[in-house]
Parts: sequence; structure tokens; C-alpha cells
Amino acid sequence: MKRMLWVWTVVCVLVGLLPVGVQGADLQIEAKSAILMDAATGTVLYEQNAHEPLPPASVTKVMTMLLIMEAIDDGRIGWQDLVTTSEDAAAKGGSQVYLKVGETMTVKDMVKSIAVSSANDCACAMAEHIAGTEAAFVEKMNAKAQELGMKDTHFVNCTGLDDDENAKDHKTSAYDIAVMSAQLLTKHPAIKDFTTIWMDTIRNGEFGLSNTNKMVRFYSGATGLKTGFTSQAGYCLSASAQRDGMELIAVVMGCETSAKRFAACKSMLDHGFANYALITPNLAEELAVPVKLGTKDRVSAVPGENAPILIDKSQKNLIAMEVELEKQVTAPVSQGQRLGTLTVKAGDQILQQIPLVAQTVVRKLTFGQIFRHLLKTTLAGK
Repeated sequence: MKRMLWVWTVVCVLVGLLPVGVQGADLQIEAKSAILMDAATGTVLYEQNAHEPLPPASVTKVMTMLLIMEAIDDGRIGWQDLVTTSEDAAAKGGSQVYLKVGETMTVKDMVKSIAVSSANDCACAMAEHIAGTEAAFVEKMNAKAQELGMKDTHFVNCTGLDDDENAKDHKTSAYDIAVMSAQLLTKHPAIKDFTTIWMDTIRNGEFGLSNTNKMVRFYSGATGLKTGFTSQAGYCLSASAQRDGMELIAVVMGCETSAKRFAACKSMLDHGFANYALITPNLAEELAVPVKLGTKDRVSAVPGENAPILIDKSQKNLIAMEVELEKQVTAPVSQGQRLGTLTVKAGDQILQQIPLVAQTVVRKLTFGQIFRHLLKTTLAGK
């Protein structure tokens, strides 16, 4: 038998109760494709033609920055490492910081230049620094895309430039951009130190950088992320912002003007922050399970994970948290051993089930310990 406890708290009905694609259906987004996603849960709050493969222009560099940040966090490269500019990197057109062949720059300034000014020359230099050649780096980009489940994506370069024949095959989708953006922001938050810069300098203050993403300055809570434009791709943007612990990602592709891409992302982000929020279920009491033949009489039961839940703020309701625990367990008990389940419900709808696990180890009593315990109990009863 298992015992059941009920804890009630006033929150909101979860987004999962509403069909994806209905939320935000009244938004008017002037773009070939668009999406609004919650970064923490990956929940799609709005989408418009979100899986059509399209040229992404410099929004490509979200993946470039993701691989750079992985290399930094893995210890393969360091922020103060010097990167030497090759002929190929110096020859890159479009947005650049005008690296010269043989010029060296730290990884930190390279990343800053990519994040703030969308520097194609720095993107190429970093690709070569990490993988040896841009082509080898692009292989890593495509491998990472597959790992993340980005089914609409095929990269042919690390910049998004479409000035050669192969560029016609360089495509991704709004959905895939949101996926890689969420990965970058949630797994490598240090990138925000660069994507939130409005203006800065490199080369000891001699060269100025100005962010191509105007939302960094004009949208409250903006955390980035990346603009893009070519004549073929149109105006693209992956815009992210965080408020009250919730980070949203709005992506548009193929806008006619720069103003329209910013207006579209602002509209989606405004909608998201107005209608949704993240909560983390909290138990109102300490839970414990009796232990038989253990060195401790009881073991605390705690949530095995602490994943946030996305809720729809517009629907007020009561959410119930049902705690189901084993009546008793027999030692030994290992740390992390499952002891029960925390079920979050709205009415009869199960919203999330979280395992409850043993917080600590409880060792089994030895024969001698059992004997001494029985003897003590017997003598105490006299």
C-alpha cells in the first residue's frame, strides 16, 4: 500500500492544456516565417510557417557562437587565447571588423565582434581556430544541428553569406533557429555578456562596435540574440528577452524591412510575457518515508528534478499537487532511490509527474547492531 497526501496551491492552468498553434493566433506577423518559443521548456507559443527551410543570413552565427561557447566551456580554447587571421578569414565580405592577414586577436574580442557587429571575418577565424578549416567547422555545425533535432537545417558556411554557388543550399527554419538559440542561451549563459552589449570597442579602443540588434537597447529584458540580412534572405532576427524568470525567443525570417523584423519580434515577445509565466512546484511540507532495518528510522523524499512548468496566466484555476509515497522501504536505501511520485494536475488532467527520491543514503543494520537494539529494547521494557 502507498499513502497519499494532497497539497493545494493557487496557480494557473498549464499551457499544455491548450493546442499548440492556437495561442497567439490573433498576432499579425509580417514575415515569411515566425515562431515564439519558451527557452526553458521548448514550448511553442506561436508559429507561422515555422518549418519552411529558408536562408537565414547572419542568424547562422547563433550556431557558430554555440560551437565556440562549447569549445570554451569544455576547456579546448580559452578567452585569452590569441587567434591568427588567415587569408580566407581576412577576405570575408559583408559585416566585418577588417581583420588583416596575420593579425591576432583574443577569443574574447573575436566573440564580442561576432555577437555585437556580426563580424564575418571573426566568425571564419574562430571556425579555423577550432576546427582547422571553415569546412571542417561547418561539418561540426551540421552534426550539432542533427544532435539538437534540427531537421530543417543544412549549413554550408559559418557566416550566412550567400555570395557563392553553394549558398543556395544554406538553409534553416524559424523553428530550428529557436532551438539552437535556446541551447545557446540556456546552456552557455555567458554569451549574454556579449549579446547584450549595445556599443563597445576592440583593438584597445581604436575600433568601435555597434550592435545590429536594436532590441538590446530598446526592449526591456532583452538578452540578444542575432540579426541577419542578405538580399536573398531578407531581414531575419532571433530576438530573446527575459522577465520574471522566463526567457522567450522570437524568430522571424524573410521580413521586407529591418523595422518589420523588430516590430514582429516585439509583438511576439509582448504577447508571450503578457500571457505566460514559469512556475516551479514547491512542496508545502517535508516528506519522509519510514525505513525498516536501517541505521536511520526515516529517509527524506525530495523531487528528483526541478523542471519549471509553463502556465497560461489568462486562465485562473486551482492546480493540485498529489504526493504518492511508499508506505515503507527496507534498508539499504541508496541516494536517489525512487520513493514515490509528485503529480501536478489541473482537474483530471495530469500536467507533470516528478519522481520523489531519497535525499540521502541509509545503510542496513548489521547483525550486531540488530542484536544490541533488541537487547536494549528488551532491557528497557523490564
